[in-house]
Amino acid sequence: MTKKKSPWSWIPTLYFAEGLPFIAATEVAIILFANLGLSNSYNALYTSLFFLPSILIKFLFGPLLDLVKTKRYWIILFQWIMTICFALIAFSIPTDFVIQAAVALFMILALNSALHDIAADGFYLLELDTKNQSFFVGIRNTFYRLANISAQGLLVAFVGFMFEGKLFPQLEGKVDVSWAIGFALLAMIYALISLYHTLTLPKPILDKQQKYPSDKNIFTRVGETFETFFDKKDIWLILFFLLTYRLGEAQLLRLAKPFLMDSFANGGLELKTSSVGVIYGTFGVIALLAGGILGGILIAKHGLKKWIIPMVIFLNATNLLYVFLAYSQPINIWITASFVVFEQFSYGFGFTAYMLFLIRIADGQFKTAHYAFGTGIMALSMFIPGLFAGVIQEHIGYELFFIWVCICTIPGIIASILVKRKML
Repeated sequence: MTKKKSPWSWIPTLYFAEGLPFIAATEVAIILFANLGLSNSYNALYTSLFFLPSILIKFLFGPLLDLVKTKRYWIILFQWIMTICFALIAFSIPTDFVIQAAVALFMILALNSALHDIAADGFYLLELDTKNQSFFVGIRNTFYRLANISAQGLLVAFVGFMFEGKLFPQLEGKVDVSWAIGFALLAMIYALISLYHTLTLPKPILDKQQKYPSDKNIFTRVGETFETFFDKKDIWLILFFLLTYRLGEAQLLRLAKPFLMDSFANGGLELKTSSVGVIYGTFGVIALLAGGILGGILIAKHGLKKWIIPMVIFLNATNLLYVFLAYSQPINIWITASFVVFEQFSYGFGFTAYMLFLIRIADGQFKTAHYAFGTGIMALSMFIPGLFAGVIQEHIGYELFFIWVCICTIPGIIASILVKRKML
C-alpha cells in the first residue's frame, strides 16, 4: 500500500496556488489600474467584475467537476493554463491597448481560478478526515492569505521599487515595464508550483469520477446537486450568513489601497506604491499567519460555536481604523502600518469561522459541488457591493464612505448570532 502523504506536503502549496491568481485579478489589478491612472469608479467596477466567474462558474460547473475526471486532473490542468495567463499579462502591459488587454486576460485568469478552486477544495475534502479538515482550515486559509500578501505585498513593493528608481535607476518612471517584469516573475513562480503539483500531488482513493445510474444523464445529476443544496435545513439563514458576513469588507477592499495611495487633497494618505507593498508584504504577513493559525487551533479545540461571535467582531472591528485614518490623515507611516497589521491579524482570525462554516454546510453526497456553491455565494457577496463601492466613495468622500462600511457590518454580525443559536 502506498504511504499516505502528509497534508503538510501539499496543503500549503495548493492553497498558495489557489490564492495567487484570484488575488492577482481582484487585488493586484486594483494597484495596477491605479498606477495606470484609472478613476476609483472604473477601478472598483473592473476588479469587481473579476468576481463574476467565481459566481457563475462555481454554480454551473461545480457539479460537472464531481462527475467528470478527477480533482487532481483538473487542478494540474488549470494551474498550467493560469501560468500561461500570467505570462500573457506580462507581455500585454507595455502595449498601447493595455487596459483592454489586461481586463480581458484578468477575466480569463479569474475564470480558470474559479474552476481551479472547485477542484482544489473538493480535493481537500476528499483527502482529509473531519478532524484534519478542522485543524488545517486555519493553515489553508493562512497560505491562501500568504499568497494574497505575496502578490499584493511583496510583488507590488518590488514593482514599486523598480519604477520609483530604488532598485534599477534606469527603470525610474517606467511603470509599464516594471509591471511587465513583475508579472513575468509571477508566471515563473506559478510554473514551478504547477510542476511541483504535477509530480507530487497525492492521489486520494476517493478521488474518482463518480458513477451514476444509466437511467440518469449528467444533467439530471447536476440538477440533483442543486436540489440537495437548496433543500438544506435553514437554507435561508445559510444564504443570509454567506451574503452578509463580509458585506462591509467587500466595499472596503475595493478602496483600501487607492485610499492609501491617493493624494492628501483627495482625502487619501499619499503613500508610495512600494510603501503599500512593504506594509502588506512584511508586517502584514506575520500578523496574518498569527491570526489564521490561532483561529484554526481555537476552533479545532473549542468548536465553531464558541468562537463564531468573537471572530465576526474581530473581522469587522478593524473597519473603524479606516474611519480614523480618513479623518486624521496621519503623516507618520508607522501609524498606518500598525493599523494594517491589526487588520491583517483580525482578518486571518475572523475569516477562519466563515471558511469552516462553508465546509460544514458542504457535508454530504455532493461535497465538491456544494462547497463550490458556497464559495460562489461568497463571491457574489463580494461582487455586488464592490460594483458600487467606487461610485459611492467618489460621491461622499473617503470619510463618510468608511463610516458607511462600518454600518454595513451590522447584518453580518446579526447573521452570525442567528447561526450560533439555530445551527451550531
